This record gives sequence, structure tokens and C-alpha cells, in this order.
Amino acid sequence: MVRCGAAVLRKYGNFIDDLRVYVRGGTGGMGHPRLGGEGGRGGDVWFVAQERMTLKGIKEKYPHKRFVAGTGANSSVRALKGEKGKDREVHVPPGISLVTDDGKQIGELNAAGERFLAARGGLGGSLATNFLPCKGQKRIIHLDLKLIADVGLVGFPNAGKSSLLSKISHAKPEIASYPFTTVQPELGKIMYADYKQISVADLPGLIEGAHVNRGMGHKFLKHIERTKQLLLVVDISGFQLSLKTQFRTAFETILLLTKELELYKEELVTKPALLAVNKMDLPCAKDNLNELMSQLQNPQDFLHLLEEEMIPANTLEFKEVIPVSTYTGEGIEELKACIRKSIDEEAERENEEYRKKKLLLLQTSQEEKMNGR
Repeated sequence: MVRCGAAVLRKYGNFIDDLRVYVRGGTGGMGHPRLGGEGGRGGDVWFVAQERMTLKGIKEKYPHKRFVAGTGANSSVRALKGEKGKDREVHVPPGISLVTDDGKQIGELNAAGERFLAARGGLGGSLATNFLPCKGQKRIIHLDLKLIADVGLVGFPNAGKSSLLSKISHAKPEIASYPFTTVQPELGKIMYADYKQISVADLPGLIEGAHVNRGMGHKFLKHIERTKQLLLVVDISGFQLSLKTQFRTAFETILLLTKELELYKEELVTKPALLAVNKMDLPCAKDNLNELMSQLQNPQDFLHLLEEEMIPANTLEFKEVIPVSTYTGEGIEELKACIRKSIDEEAERENEEYRKKKLLLLQTSQEEKMNGR
């Protein structure tokens, strides 16, 4: 068991989702007092989102984690106006939030090609500065990565999320019979016959108390924020983390997962959600499923099964409940179809809302023109 734990720690060290870096804009160039020349402005530091970049790659390439732009050129007889210093571009992965040391978010980069001005260069020497150059802006910024995926797998350890991801996508996560097999987020893509692709993130198993950062809860819960939909995965036979912890039925597991999401960030439970009931190949699975379905239809009648502080304010409403077995393959194709249907419905709903907003803006604009006459 000790060897296993050590391996988990080493593997987790390969994934980085927060990196603290120092950035400084370039110093301006010297002015020319005798001729009234103006020094060039210092270069700027930009963060630019680029596909296939990782924070781990940035850390390895720039171990000092310092990014400084070029100094502006001095004013001279040949060039009274000095040239601007060279800008410094730092490529980062999409899905980055830019946060200051005091926790204030100053920007985010969600798509490849998006840019953020991290540190502005200093002004060149001029009459206003007594021809002395100004230093560039300097700051410490946390690059906080939140994975962007269409669907996020959520469940307690050993629910079978890694096995499920390997069945529905081309991802090859580590799979074993002990809890906490997934110690870093895994991304996979579901490929459909019409070439449609849906990205799925397998997030490390939560435990009770994840919302207060127990078991690295915050490190993993934050990745759910940017997934479009949730896919809860539960073991039909229930879950028990260890002999010292209480056994939880599948229904109790769903309530506890909902509570953890709710306590971390209330908006998470408003995301569209599907439920995959896994391990349907086990004995008594069908009886357990019938019991679970009746509990889900009338959840209020069964809330007394949990301690009061464990009961979520709002229960998740699942668009579909799909029984599956990653061992036999039962329900896998149906699950993929349900994921596709749910994503397409949500995209259509967003498009409809966008069309309504555009139409409303157009009507408002026309009314303003008519009133202006």
C-alpha cells in the first residue's frame, strides 16, 4: 500500500494547473535633452493562448519563470525618436485565468489566439520626464488552469470513471481496483460516425469534504467550472472509501456529490446533467437499480437517510439515467448517444437565445431610428 501511494504522488507531480510567474515590461529608452529627442517606449509582456501548450511545458522551458520585455532604444542624433523595445509573448494553454497574488482575477484566455497584456512597457525619456526613462510595469501573476471540456465526469473514487472514459473515447487512463486511480485530470474525445467530436474530462475522485479542500478538493472541483455539462458516475452497489468511513448507497452517493458541488460553487448544480449508473454486471444490480430509480423519482421521501448537514439544498435533475457496465459494455453506446443528444440540445438552445437577443437588438435599433425622426 505504501508503494502504491508513492506512485500516486509521483504521477500527480506530472500535472500542473497553477503556475506563479514574474512579468516585467521593458524600461523606456533615454531621451536626448540637447535635441529634445524622445526615447523609445519599453516592450510589453503578453500572454497568448495557444493549443497544445501546458503549464508543465512552460515551467520546464523557463525554470526561473521570469518574463521581461525589451528595453526601448535611446534617442540619438540619427534617430531622435527611439524605437519601441521588443515585446515578449508568453504562450499559455487555453482555459487560463490570470490571478494576482491577492487573489484578484485580472483576465482570462479561453480560446487559441486570445491575448492579454500582462505588463506594459515604461515610457521613454522625454521633456515630461526630464528625458529620463521610466521603468516598465512589474507584477506577479498566477496562471490558473481550468480544463475546458464539453462533459465533466464526476464521482467518488472507484466509481469506474476511468474505465468509462476508456470505453467511450480514445483516452487510455490508468485503471486499477484501488481508489484514487485518477490523480490528475484526463481528457478524451468521443468520436461519432459523422465526425462530430465531444471532449470529456475525467476528474479525480472527490471525497466527502472536497468543498473545504479535503483530498485536494479545490484543485479538482475548479476544473468542473468550465465543463458545459456534468456526467455523474455512481457505483450501483454503493461506495465506501475505507473501513473507517461510512458505507453510502448509490442514492446517498448522488446526494453527497451534489452537496459537494453546491458547497464549492452553487452554479455547478445548475449545469445540465446525466447520470451513468455503473457496474450493472454485479449481483443484485437490477434490484438496486429499481430501488435507485424510485428514490430519484421522489428524492424528498428519502432525504432522512442522510445527516441534515449532508443534504443538498437542491437535488440535481438528470436529463437521462443510463445503466452501464464498463466490464460487459452494456449501455455504452446508449450513453454515447445520450451525451450527443444532450450536447446538441444545449447548443440549439444557446443558438435560439442568441437569435432572440440579436432580433431584440435589431428591433430596439429600428425603434430608436423611428423615434429619432
